[in-house]
Amino acid sequence: MLSVSTAKANAGIGLEGDRYALGTGAYSAVKPAKVRHISIIALSGIETANDWLTAGDEPTFDGPETRRNIALAGITASELNALVGQRFQLGSIELLGTELCTPCERPAQLLGRPSFMEAFEGRSGIRAEILNSGVLAVGDKLFIGNEE
Repeated sequence: MLSVSTAKANAGIGLEGDRYALGTGAYSAVKPAKVRHISIIALSGIETANDWLTAGDEPTFDGPETRRNIALAGITASELNALVGQRFQLGSIELLGTELCTPCERPAQLLGRPSFMEAFEGRSGIRAEILNSGVLAVGDKLFIGNEE
């Protein structure tokens, strides 16, 4: 995984260069097909999971190691989870929350850290559909519902 300061979001496809937009992600061929345009995790969820891992004397995870596209500050894992089924906006990009990301074994396998699935249960983020094209940038503001 690679951290970048900007990313091109393509409506109906995903993030330019992302493994799922290219159809090469580990779960791209899963049937029925899922919308995997973008995945988002709350930084607070990562912190909570890492507290749990630290208490068990296990290695922690940083944002890119969770294999999510976006790590958001200023929102709890529960608040983020509540966006499933909702339209929201990140910067100039309109999104529709499609489903919770369940903690998968992929990060655990790739990094040899088996406790990932337990630590991130309920805080592994969401997937969303990209509804308009544009550029996402670090620091873009999240707009939910009727926020101005």
